[in-house]
Amino acid sequence: MCELLALSANTPTDLCFSFHGLRRRGGATADHGDGWGLACFNVDGQGVRLYREEAPAAFSPVAAEVATLPLKAHCSIAHIRKATRGKVALENCHPFLRRFHGQDWVFAHNGHLEGSSDLDGAYQPVGDTDSEAAFCWILQELDRAGVDPEDRAGLHRDLVRLCAVLAQRGTFNGLLSNGQWLFVYATTRLHVLTRQAPFSHARLADDDLTVDFSELAGPDDVVTIVSTEPLTTNEAWRPLRSGEALWVVRGQVIDP
Repeated sequence: MCELLALSANTPTDLCFSFHGLRRRGGATADHGDGWGLACFNVDGQGVRLYREEAPAAFSPVAAEVATLPLKAHCSIAHIRKATRGKVALENCHPFLRRFHGQDWVFAHNGHLEGSSDLDGAYQPVGDTDSEAAFCWILQELDRAGVDPEDRAGLHRDLVRLCAVLAQRGTFNGLLSNGQWLFVYATTRLHVLTRQAPFSHARLADDDLTVDFSELAGPDDVVTIVSTEPLTTNEAWRPLRSGEALWVVRGQVIDP
C-alpha cells in the first residue's frame, strides 16, 4: 500500500528532511513507486502549493528538487503511492485538493476500501481511486450533516464517525487538513512524533543523513510529524492505535 507523511508546526517549517526520507521509499528502499505528491499550505492561509507526479519519487528529478525547496508552512501533507485501486496516472496521485465552504482542503489516504461510495453530490472524483472517492464522500456527508467548518469540536466528532464507517470497508489511514488544523485517523500503520526543546540530532532510516535540529529550530518551536512508518532511527515514534484520531493545531496534539 501507500505511505503517508504530514507536518504541523507552530512556526512556518519546511518538510525537506522528512520528505527526503519518504521519497527514498518511492522505489529505492521500498516499492511505493507509482507516484508521489506534496501539498503545503501557504503561511498566509491563502492557497496551497501542490506538487504531484506519476513517477517513482526516489528516481524523480522533480521530487529531488522539491525536497530541497524551502516550502515553509504550518501544515504540509505528502504521499507516495503503491497502486492497488486505479491506474498509475497523475489524477490518481495523492494528496487530493478540494474547495469546501470557501476553504482549501487536502486529503491523503493509505489503505484499501471495498465497494464504492454513493456519490450524488457536488464532490466527484477526477481519478478512479477508492481514496479520492472516500474524500469526496466525506465532504458530501459533512455537507449533509450541516457541519460548520469553524466548529472544531463538531467537525472532529463527525470526521471520526465518518472515518469509522469507511474503516468498516477495509483499511483507512487518512490525513486531512485545511491549513489551520491537521486531522489524522488510523486503523493500521501510522506513527506520530513531536519535536520540541531541547532539540537534538535526527538520523534518517532510509538514507545516510543526519540533521541537528538544535541548530535549526528556535526554543519555542513545536513540530509534530505523522508518518506511516518511522522516518528516523533514533527518535521515539509512537504507533497510533486502531481507531485512534488526532487533532493537531500548530504542532500541538489537542482535544478539540
